[in-house]
Amino acid sequence: MVARPRHLADVRRLLKSNPIVALLGARQTGKTTLSREVIGDRSATRFDLESPHDSERLRDPTLALAPLRGLVVLDEVQRRPDLFPVLRVLADRPRTQARFLVLGSASGQLLRQTSESLAGRIAYHELPGFALDEVMATGTGAHLRLWRRGGFPRSFLARSEAESARWRDDFVRTFLERDVGTLGVRVPATTLFRFWSMLAHYHAQLWNGAELARAFAMSETAVRHYLDVLSDTFMVRQLTPWHENLKKRQVRSPKVYLTDSGLLHVLLGVADGQQLERHPKVGASWEGFALEQVVARLGVRREQCFFWATHQGAELDLFVLKGGKRLGFEIKRTTVPRVTKSMRVAGSDLGLARLDVIYEGTDTYQLDERIRAVPLSRVFDDV
Repeated sequence: MVARPRHLADVRRLLKSNPIVALLGARQTGKTTLSREVIGDRSATRFDLESPHDSERLRDPTLALAPLRGLVVLDEVQRRPDLFPVLRVLADRPRTQARFLVLGSASGQLLRQTSESLAGRIAYHELPGFALDEVMATGTGAHLRLWRRGGFPRSFLARSEAESARWRDDFVRTFLERDVGTLGVRVPATTLFRFWSMLAHYHAQLWNGAELARAFAMSETAVRHYLDVLSDTFMVRQLTPWHENLKKRQVRSPKVYLTDSGLLHVLLGVADGQQLERHPKVGASWEGFALEQVVARLGVRREQCFFWATHQGAELDLFVLKGGKRLGFEIKRTTVPRVTKSMRVAGSDLGLARLDVIYEGTDTYQLDERIRAVPLSRVFDDV
């Protein structure tokens, strides 16, 4: 078992100051396990909304929830949007003795359902797969295993590479054939699988809806909908382009990343580390993996993360706004990083407090006055 103290502390902190906390993340990232750790030894009431028994208990949600005290956990809450107005009423009671922890596997859908009815009453915490700081104690080469297998707990902890790959294959099939439908998405599983597999080959590239639409012989609106489905279920990260009133023409299409490197490798047909090293997408895979580790280290929300590029050729892989500071990150799969003209332009044009070059080495050191080289393996120590 891999402990997740960083996420446990964050959720407990949010529960102290908010009547409702939403714990969001893809299926199988460990939300239910983490909620049990949050409960610990204290009194709590749990409802699993995938269970017919618990759904029946909530036939009259006000009657069922109003008398409860302590922590109340509602798992897979996106299945019952009718609960949100009830939670608003319960959260507004004077001197309420209850706190609600709601678990959801659909970000966009759940946020839309709660944005109005629970505004000012709910805090959000996203639970991704394992990050580097959570697995380094599992043995030599843990960071490479995390890259190959991805961060889903059962994939990472599998007894062999073959078992891990089988689990990911099963996950993809179950996600497409069952999970997507339960979220109210009406997209044929075979169509979404073809789109997801094709998107894997565009990993770490600019979104090109017109090209994908031609490949599928359908409208750009349709393929954009497929992209949003995968984004809302935490399978894809759409990295928004940053643009401001500069004289240079800036890129305005998002970059697309599959959030879990293990799922990316399955969709690319990569079975092991040797195949990964020979694959033409190995650099893009490493870039996406490193990007997710930096975001996890900084603890920032998706809307705080951007990339930046101009039509003149300057670019920055990751631009983050945090605590009033502008932070830049370049990701280079090399053991000898160097300062480039593009880095200097990004630092100047964006007013970066610092720019870190995440690379595949062992030592952190200065490359320039405000530019450092930081090994991916030391991201949680030095960034």
